[in-house]
Formats: sequence, structure tokens, C-alpha cells
Amino acid sequence: QVQLVESGGGLVQAGGSLRLSCTASGRTFADYHVGWFRQAPGKERVFVAGISSSSSGGSTSYADSVKGRFTISRDNAKNTLFLQMNSLKPEDTAVYYCGTRRSVLTPYDFWGQGTQVTVSS
Repeated sequence: QVQLVESGGGLVQAGGSLRLSCTASGRTFADYHVGWFRQAPGKERVFVAGISSSSSGGSTSYADSVKGRFTISRDNAKNTLFLQMNSLKPEDTAVYYCGTRRSVLTPYDFWGQGTQVTVSS
């Protein structure tokens, strides 16, 4: 079992920044691939950014819609995942979730409760 708790969401004007955090417990955080997803009202949950386990090199990947604006990072000592979001747009408005998976061949199997991000125009 793993518990994930997101924080850092809120209301921001277009062009602003937010930093999301996801704190994990119950697993050896460094061993797992972790990522951020988001779900806008009436839409499916979609991938935003991911970072591989430390043993896999900590490589990152991003959805095209956020490349150059969002940065994912992890602090294994603090069991925490981050998402720095800059140059926010109204279309970034969504509930943001963090998730973990054991390998790139398995689905994300644990999720946090989500944190709301609202970007006003």
C-alpha cells in the first residue's frame, strides 16, 4: 500500500505560477516511477508529466501541452514529488493527481485525492 497526498493547488491568474507537491508514504519512494495527471470537468484523466525511479535514472517526460512550462522533480529523501507550473493558461484548469507505478510496463496503481488548480483569464 501507498498513500499519496497532493497539495499546492489554488486559484491563479493566467501567466502565473504554482508548485504542486505530492508526499508519499508506505513505499520506498525512490524505487517507483511517479507522475502527474490532470482531469478537467467532463474530460478524462490525462498524463501531464512523469519521472522514472532513481535506479532508472530519474528521466522525465511531458505532455506536449506543458513542455517548456512545467517541470517535474522528486526529492527521494523527503518522499516528495513536485510539479512546478509556470506560464499557466486557463486550459490548465483541472484537478491534478499524482500516481505511482512499479515499472514502465505496469499501469499507475496508486493515486492521491487530487488538488484543484484554477487559472483565471
